[in-house]
Amino acid sequence: MRAAVEGLRLGAAVVLGTVTALAELLFLLFTLPFLGNPNVWATARRLARLEARRLRLDLSELDALTEGRGKRAGGYLATRVPVGILGGLVLWLLWFGLSTGVRLAAAWGRGEPFDGMVPSVPLVTYLGVAGFLGLFLVLSGVAGVHALERRLARRMLGPDPTQALQRRIAELAESRAGIVAAVDSERRRIERDLHDGLQQRLVALSMLIGRSLRGRTELMHQAHQEAQQALAELREVAWRVYPSGLDSLGLGEALAGVAERSSVPVKVDCRLEERPPMAVETAAYFVVCEAVTNAAKHAGATLITVEVHEEGPAVVVRVRDDGSGGAQASGGGLSGLARRVAALDGRFEVTSPAGGPTTITAVLPCG
Repeated sequence: MRAAVEGLRLGAAVVLGTVTALAELLFLLFTLPFLGNPNVWATARRLARLEARRLRLDLSELDALTEGRGKRAGGYLATRVPVGILGGLVLWLLWFGLSTGVRLAAAWGRGEPFDGMVPSVPLVTYLGVAGFLGLFLVLSGVAGVHALERRLARRMLGPDPTQALQRRIAELAESRAGIVAAVDSERRRIERDLHDGLQQRLVALSMLIGRSLRGRTELMHQAHQEAQQALAELREVAWRVYPSGLDSLGLGEALAGVAERSSVPVKVDCRLEERPPMAVETAAYFVVCEAVTNAAKHAGATLITVEVHEEGPAVVVRVRDDGSGGAQASGGGLSGLARRVAALDGRFEVTSPAGGPTTITAVLPCG
């Protein structure tokens, strides 16, 4: 039942399309001398909108129906006229076949000749099979005309493929930046939870243990030292999750904190005339933090130099160390940094020949 209703709806759409094609042909012929008149293009746009509704298309996705796109709508009307007429021819074949079948059945029932032929069982069987085959082909033609019309409307009224691709790229870039912002926001929340919750409890525990050291027992001394060590490690973890000073003090002060906590001497040269966007500051901080950590743990470096400066609309972060080299950009930590930089449409490079030195460069656009 549902298929029959859908078939009737499709047939009605093709019938209406044939009528509108003839009307649009007259419109185009009549307005041909007045193509410079904006009212002509406005009318063409309204007619194209009616066609889109007939075909049940989403009007919001059809750029040619917006203001100032009347010429594209006129081109669509001129192109769809032959398709509409084709639909009319297919419908005429359908009507001709059905009427012929009805006349043949009536003549056979009355025993009368049909077009000079006496209806017989073999003749009726032959014509019936041919009629069903023709009906199938004609119905397929109706469906094909309707599908062709929908495809033509999307192609000529829809957005330009290049513009659609650019729009999609912009949407992906925006969503990717949103994911990075969400991750940074979650890092801030975890840092606050660690600082305001567990860290405060460890501080209280350390104070209580310190007060209980009156007995000077060795076990209490060890417990106090373990609590102090756990507190120091917790502060380090909280800082690595997200540096709270980055929001309030800025990138320069946060990098100074990285240098103070490093086991290898770190020289920081941060020269920024104004604060970059928060996403750029966060990415720059983690690039420096990961690079310093890798140099201290794996490269055997004795000096690390950090340079942060502006080059046009971008912030350039460069970290050098005098270690043994051999760092791979595909490594776990560095590959994660590369993805973070790429999320901002930045550039990430690692130069680390065997024997050193190693230079890590990140270019972070601010626009």
